[in-house]
Amino acid sequence: MGKSKEQVKHPDHYNRGIEMWDYAYSHKLDFFEGNIVKYVTRWKDKNGIQDLHKAKQYLDKLIELNKNS
Repeated sequence: MGKSKEQVKHPDHYNRGIEMWDYAYSHKLDFFEGNIVKYVTRWKDKNGIQDLHKAKQYLDKLIELNKNS
């Protein structure tokens, strides 16, 4: 049996406008693009500079995978 939405804890950085998965889906973002947006969007409210480094890792990988496209 799954948890209802009310049972799931949503920190403040999850409740600003639109949920990340809804945003990613509506913009047809792939895994890398979605994570870049997620980490850049939440860095000030969650893990600080560490999230910017994570975003950079995903961006670097996205560039690597697409540099010959």
